Formats: sequence, structure tokens, C-alpha cells
Amino acid sequence: MKKVILSLLTILLFSGLANAQTVPTEKKMADLSSRPADHLLIQFGADSWIGGPDSVKTSGTGRHFNVYFMLDKPFRTNNKFSLAYGLGFGTNNQYIDKGTYVDLAQVANSIRFKKLDSIANRFDKQKVATVYLQVPAELRYYSNPANPAKSWKFAAGLKVGLLFKGSTKMKDYQTFNGTSLYGKTYVQKISNKRFFTSNDISLTARAGYGIISLNVGYSVTPVLRDGYGPSFNRLSVGLSISGL
Repeated sequence: MKKVILSLLTILLFSGLANAQTVPTEKKMADLSSRPADHLLIQFGADSWIGGPDSVKTSGTGRHFNVYFMLDKPFRTNNKFSLAYGLGFGTNNQYIDKGTYVDLAQVANSIRFKKLDSIANRFDKQKVATVYLQVPAELRYYSNPANPAKSWKFAAGLKVGLLFKGSTKMKDYQTFNGTSLYGKTYVQKISNKRFFTSNDISLTARAGYGIISLNVGYSVTPVLRDGYGPSFNRLSVGLSISGL
């Protein structure tokens, strides 16, 4: 199913690119001479892991922050539509329930989400973080292509990513009754990429007005590598800021 979705989106994107290169028709087009061809796309918002077993217990709301440099190519036959693609980084942070310990330092080939005994010492806060180098691509629609700052905008596409970093960060090691053992500023960080999916594919959609839009993303590939831990995916919802 994943391969079918990816194939359909790839065909759609390439058909859009072909459309963008065709000879203009007699249809009256908006004047885009003052519209920039490149821009920054900044995204931030909430993340959650979905579809995982009961042993994967998260806490609070995860977060993402993404920055991309994008190129925008309007279709020559209808410049209300465009194809955009670019390069940048996508970061994800998921907070873990304090009754669970995520062990990235182990030598085994499967990551453990270890449930702690009620009398075991534990970290007050811990999170799992990933950073991906990503190539985003979008098919876009503008209600007012000549003036994106006063235009309704809609976009759908995908992001293909290469894992840059995978890590955990834990803070304030405590006894089971909440007594801090090393002080509240004590932090333990472990960096280890081998448990995480090295090539990430996510479906994306955006809708908004002016420079602000709501963005939604869903990772088709699981967060962890197949066979290296529980299988679950990532759902992201947030805001995008972009001149286009």
C-alpha cells in the first residue's frame, strides 16, 4: 500500500512538472513578474506517535520544527497552480512517560521501552528526538497568484528524508517518590541512529491565507526501523509561515 501511494504521488508531481513546461495558451494569465521564485518555509507544531503497542507510552505533546529553502515553479498553462520543491531540515521531539525508560545505549538489535517498577529510580523528563535532512515537494494552488500575501493557498505533497541524528535526552534523575538525586539540572544525552528509520517518507498537506497556513503530515514509514523495535508512525499538525 505504501508503494502504491508513493507511486501515485510521484506520477502526480511529475505530471505537474510536465504541465509547468508546456507552451502557454491564449488564456489570460496573472502577472507574476513581482512574485519571488524562491522563499523560506518554516513549520512548527505538535507531534504524536500513533499505531504503537501499549508499551510505547508518551507524555504530553510532542513537537516539530522544520525549515526549508523552496523553489516555486508556476504552471505555464494555469499559474494559479505551481510545483514547489526544496531542501532543509525537519526535527521531531516526542516526550516519554516517566514510568518508561527508552534505552538507546544497549547493544541489542531491538530498542526497548522498559516499564519501570513502582520503586525504581527514574528520570523526571525524557524525550526521543530525530533530525532528518529532507527534500519536500508540493503541488500548490493560489486563489490570487499575483499577490500571495492576499491569497488563499492549498498544497499537497510529500517529504523524503535522510536521517541525520537520532537521540534521547533525559533530565533530573529521581527516586520513585520524586527526590532528585543529582539536582534538577542533571541531564543525560544518548545519540544513536541505528534504531531509527534511515529513509523517511511523509505525506503532507497545507491550507491557509497569506503567509500563514495549517500543515498536516503523516509518516508513511515507521519511526523505528523494521525489526528494531515496535512499529508506529508519526502524525504532525502545526502552522507554516511562508511568503509563498
